[in-house]
Amino acid sequence: MTALEVAGRALAAESARYAGMGWMRGTSGNLSVVLGRDPLRLAVTVSGRDKGELSMDDVVLVDEHGEAVAEQPFPEKRPSAEAGLHARIAAVSGAGAVVHVHALAPVVAAERWPDGVPLRDLEMLKGFGRSAHDDLVTVPVIANGQDMRALGDAFEAGFAADTPALIVARHGVYVWGDDLRQARHRLECLEWLLRFTVETTLDAGGRGVR
Repeated sequence: MTALEVAGRALAAESARYAGMGWMRGTSGNLSVVLGRDPLRLAVTVSGRDKGELSMDDVVLVDEHGEAVAEQPFPEKRPSAEAGLHARIAAVSGAGAVVHVHALAPVVAAERWPDGVPLRDLEMLKGFGRSAHDDLVTVPVIANGQDMRALGDAFEAGFAADTPALIVARHGVYVWGDDLRQARHRLECLEWLLRFTVETTLDAGGRGVR
């Protein structure tokens, strides 16, 4: 089995997990793993497919710009339009895997805190790689857009090595780690943290409390 096939199997399994959680509705979301650094190469889930129904073949090899490279076993398949942001995150952060889902809590949190979502003094922060107490974690938020280079510039401008996540306003969240498992654990913990933060800062009338 080739490295791309191994990656495709892992990406399909993770995608099915997230789809089952309601975080990859329709054909939304995309995942990637790094297969090489020099030059940068990533295996990225294909575009336009139900993420709960992917096979090991539903993967595309892309370069540092998120463009499909020439040596493709399935040249008719297209990478996600957001593959360029995956590549930028992997290049800047050194991550081995990047996951992008459309969980609701991060998007709602970004509406409430458009300059960055503050988190602190919650035990679940340990699962996100930060301290549970006396450690202010600010999850960056950037504006949505279709130009992945512009989104990549915005991500890099606010990048902090100890905060492995990025919320794209009115869109979704990116989380990364050394591998797909670590990225998954961080995402699951972050979603809990953001959901808790949103729900506990709403008053009885549904208005955000500052």
